[in-house]
Amino acid sequence: MENKLQQDHHKVSVTPQEESTQYIQGRGAQFNTKNRFLKNESTREHVEGIDDWEETRRPTQYLEQESKTIVNKIDSPDVGMGYSMNPYAGCEHGCIYCYARNVHEYWGYSAGLDFEQKIIIKKNAPKLLRKFLMHPKWECAPIMLSGNTDCYQPAEQQYRLTRGLLEVCNEFNQPVGILTKNSWILKDKDLLQEMAKKGIVSAMVSITSFNEDLRRIMEPRTTTAKQKLKVIEELSSAGVRMGVMMGPMIPGLNEHEMQRIMKAAADAGATFTAYTFIRLNGAIKLLFHDWLYKNFPNHADKVWHLIEQSHDGKVNDTRWGVRMRGEGNIAQMVAQQYKKYGRLYGMNAEEWSLNTSIFKRPGEQGRLF
Repeated sequence: MENKLQQDHHKVSVTPQEESTQYIQGRGAQFNTKNRFLKNESTREHVEGIDDWEETRRPTQYLEQESKTIVNKIDSPDVGMGYSMNPYAGCEHGCIYCYARNVHEYWGYSAGLDFEQKIIIKKNAPKLLRKFLMHPKWECAPIMLSGNTDCYQPAEQQYRLTRGLLEVCNEFNQPVGILTKNSWILKDKDLLQEMAKKGIVSAMVSITSFNEDLRRIMEPRTTTAKQKLKVIEELSSAGVRMGVMMGPMIPGLNEHEMQRIMKAAADAGATFTAYTFIRLNGAIKLLFHDWLYKNFPNHADKVWHLIEQSHDGKVNDTRWGVRMRGEGNIAQMVAQQYKKYGRLYGMNAEEWSLNTSIFKRPGEQGRLF
């Protein structure tokens, strides 16, 4: 079964609707879905006519605000850390499968184009983090940077909030884990190297495919897989513990690339891995379905049914422990590949954790043991 699936997958070609003026190049979502929290709103779920086309070509908007909090407690047992912080809401990378799209509805926007075009900038993020870490009740625990949206998305080039957060973490010796799809992280190599010497930082780079045609439409504003490998190589050479996130694995599109991704990442210096299996919750179901059938008209039914087979006949699953791994033959095959090639390439072999023992607030002597 595995060989047949992989043979079929290699026959898949990416056919974005470039001939159609209604396909929005450079964006993952093609329309705005309805916000489930708003009673009255104006949405355009079918792009028709030149006026609509011009409107969807609006440039990205940065919406600056003063936030009230920056560190959030993570209740999900499927995530490896208990706390997260995100300096930006919404993400210009535009990954069509991104679970964070649904969160944008809480801000009053759509999970579709709004998520990619209206980016909320939490201008006081570093100040809020400093206030949080100074609170005497904070007992040091690792914080995940980019638990929701990418902290190194294009907005970081202008606002440098991630840099500010890392500077605060370095000052307090606060351990932090980073997940990104953007090579802009290299701009902070000096700071990451300093933090790595104290064992208070690790980073993961997300790689979903080496098929550039697929990446350009599935993750339109992310950097290439080749460049992501350079990020792993450069930072690991600088002493930063690097890993690779393979997610989501999508049956019929990219899950057959798991071995290649893992080997390339290991060769570049990655020492640990993680993966997720595609699930389409909330508005993502509508957005992904539209995207899939526009770009893969001859293959879409097969991919959609494979996803359904992996979630008990649905495309989403809310069960802890199952929702991000799937179930059934396809999901089991992916899980088996992950274990097999992880052992083969020496991934996740070491016992390692971020150092929480040296956390100190400015003016303190530090912890004594």
